[in-house]
Amino acid sequence: MVNKKGAWFLTLFSIILVLSVYYITMPTELLISDNIVTSEPTIKTEESTMLVSLRVEEDEEKEKEINSLKEVISDSESSIEDKNTAFEKIKEINNTRSMEDVLEEKIKSEHNLESFIKIENEYISATIVSKEKNNELANKIIRTIQKEYKENKKITIRFQDN
Repeated sequence: MVNKKGAWFLTLFSIILVLSVYYITMPTELLISDNIVTSEPTIKTEESTMLVSLRVEEDEEKEKEINSLKEVISDSESSIEDKNTAFEKIKEINNTRSMEDVLEEKIKSEHNLESFIKIENEYISATIVSKEKNNELANKIIRTIQKEYKENKKITIRFQDN
């Protein structure tokens, strides 16, 4: 008599066997991906070296701060209050990082522009890589950023050439 595990094993094994036989017997023309026609053109974008350097610098600063806070948490002589404060700061840093990523993605999707966002309390600075530099575009980006917050933020936009 076949138990449930044996039945499942036989079923999955036979499916794998059928798929592998099908793959082996397929004509080679179907396996070559050069014949596939895509309906949408692919767009290559390269990030500005300035944006990369800003991100690296910001990440290093935040990592140093997180590491120092982790030392406070792991120190046996630290008070519970200090540990809680350090933990809350780490949480805040991570929330800020994720919000910066969300805002960069929003700018990328809505305006098709590469950007670097830095959030410090109620101040938000955005560095935008764009050939077009005008007040109308800056206002649109500010509105895009402000939509994510209930309270008003102080937002500055800086344009950077490619």
